[in-house]
Amino acid sequence: MWLDGYDMSVLAKLRNIGIMAHIDAGKTTVTERILYYTGKTYKMGEVHNGTAVMDFMEEEQQRGITITSAATKCFWKGIEINLIDTPGHIDFTAEVERSLRVLDGAVAVFDGSEGVQAQSETVWRQGQKYNLPCLCFVNKMDKVGADFEMTVDSIRDKLLANPIVVQIPIGAEDSFQGIIDLVNMKAVFYKTEKMGAVFEEKEIPAELQETARQYRSRMIELSAEHDEVLMDAYVHDKTIEKEMITTAIRAGTLANKLHPVFVGSALKYIGVQRLLDGVVDYLPSPLDKPVLIGHKPNDIDKQISIKCDPNGSLVGLAFKITSDVHGDLYFLRIYQGRLKSGSRILNSNRNRRENITRIFEMHAKERKVLDSVSAGDIVAVVGLKQTLTGDTICDPKKPVCLPSITFPQTVVNMSIEPRTAAERVKLAEALVSLRREDPTFGCRVDGETGQTIISGMGELHLEVLQHKLVREKGVDIRIGKPRVAYKETITKSVQAEGKFVRQTGGHGQYGHVILQVEPLLTEDGHWKSDIEFSSNAPGDEVPREYIPDVERGCKDALSSGVLAGYPVIGVKVTLIGGSFHSVDSSGLAFEQAASIAIGKLTKDAGPILLEPIMRLQVVVPQANFGVIQGNLLAKRGMITDCRIHGNMQVIDAKAPLAEMFGYSSEIRGMTAGRGTFTMEPLSYEKVPEQIAQQIIF
Repeated sequence: MWLDGYDMSVLAKLRNIGIMAHIDAGKTTVTERILYYTGKTYKMGEVHNGTAVMDFMEEEQQRGITITSAATKCFWKGIEINLIDTPGHIDFTAEVERSLRVLDGAVAVFDGSEGVQAQSETVWRQGQKYNLPCLCFVNKMDKVGADFEMTVDSIRDKLLANPIVVQIPIGAEDSFQGIIDLVNMKAVFYKTEKMGAVFEEKEIPAELQETARQYRSRMIELSAEHDEVLMDAYVHDKTIEKEMITTAIRAGTLANKLHPVFVGSALKYIGVQRLLDGVVDYLPSPLDKPVLIGHKPNDIDKQISIKCDPNGSLVGLAFKITSDVHGDLYFLRIYQGRLKSGSRILNSNRNRRENITRIFEMHAKERKVLDSVSAGDIVAVVGLKQTLTGDTICDPKKPVCLPSITFPQTVVNMSIEPRTAAERVKLAEALVSLRREDPTFGCRVDGETGQTIISGMGELHLEVLQHKLVREKGVDIRIGKPRVAYKETITKSVQAEGKFVRQTGGHGQYGHVILQVEPLLTEDGHWKSDIEFSSNAPGDEVPREYIPDVERGCKDALSSGVLAGYPVIGVKVTLIGGSFHSVDSSGLAFEQAASIAIGKLTKDAGPILLEPIMRLQVVVPQANFGVIQGNLLAKRGMITDCRIHGNMQVIDAKAPLAEMFGYSSEIRGMTAGRGTFTMEPLSYEKVPEQIAQQIIF
């Protein structure tokens, strides 16, 4: 199909995918194998040697983990693949969130000996939030304790997914030799000495033929529900062709009703090529995705449909910003139209015109200059100045806003200051740059102490940011100890009145508001992480032009707290009345009146202190279970689930972040170095009265 000279079949041969997983499941190794087999690299990088192409930051190579999502482009069997390798550590969840927001599909990698782990659940939820079709790759089948059936069951039970097994392993642990392709009913063996680049198909070993037949029958049964042709052949015992199965599985996957399961060992070079075949066969092109719904700037009710059409008006989303010696690099997903180098565009979120000076195709830290790009592409550009993560760029003649990207709230604070007065300006500039790059990095000045306070998603997050300031930005700094990012909220619904009146002999100031303030809760009874504002005030009491000022005054006052100076969350504010003066009223007066009204909440609204509660998964030897359990309970923790996995005990729990600082050292000490844990923010809950008093006073 051709549109104004553009071949739409090009889009049908495009896949925008991400690799996501729990930390240490092997996703960067999978990515490195993909780059090698697709010819993108001639030498295979290794995470454990610090030579992984996609982990190009010095910090990533030293720690052996992915910190920032890296993008690249490769080709497999005539299909162009834009690939993003995302971090596994929860402290860098923003990188996962913004990458998944702009992708069309994903590959979830699981450790074959561990099954679904804590962070596996988190990234899966993030993918499902954006309705991403997803393949599952059961990795590390050569590892001690590898159990394919257990992993598939955990995908079904823990993720509430619908896994459809398209491959099964031949052996496990030391005896893992290859895979059985259930669609083709062939055994595939890889040549390790050729780094898996050479493989051969053989007949399925006799001892596995019955198992393979059972799995294949189940695969056909599940996929037939999504294709009438296959269903007819299945019901009437007709010959079932390979293409019929592939078409049915693709239909189920695109509808997010099936999740094909592949198997292998990336480290041992087994199964990655067949996984690439699955990306081509089952994951969507931009043309397969539903129409995206945007809206007119400043009018969320006026919806606009955005189709993946290169001939439409330009619409794109900025999903990532990185600092560069030549200027900030902005990563864009183009959803509609074309973007040319040297063009002038509109940032519809900020109503600012911007210039696109250069466009790059990225391969990790390397780049290739492009003249133009079209709908469906993911690229980096230089030239934007005022655009932030989540902003929409579009044709100035046809403004539109896309849904933005939401990020979790920070949970850890730390004080930071320059070692010398000369470094102060340098530090301020560096913090602004980091804030632009990382939406989960916060920075403010404490009004009482004058200290600069930075905030992030965890101790590792702040440690990495600290090293960035020193190594990349060249700032000499002194830092304090990590502290919990407490919040405040209210427990009662109250009305508050604020009046701001100033007479100076000439033009005065007059603002008067009446507010209804009430708790804002989720369905499960937790306080929401934001503040909602609305107005029911009659126009003859508070003119419409002053309502934004009232909202600003409320939110500014709530950000300073009503109890102990911590930001307020979980509050709904409604402007229900007030009065104005035809001459003396102003936006500033109404902003001050709103602030005064909020200040009266301290006594009447039942303010309380909230603390971040973390979801934990602790894996320890069974012999250490008792001491770990007692330690968690002593930390005000609550164990929600326990299960035995091999020789290890897996403990799911939740505990206050305030009690968890330094836990990695504690758990190593209690288990002789054999225990591990992962932790992620779960919710904010009320601080016990006795502890709250110690924090406040």
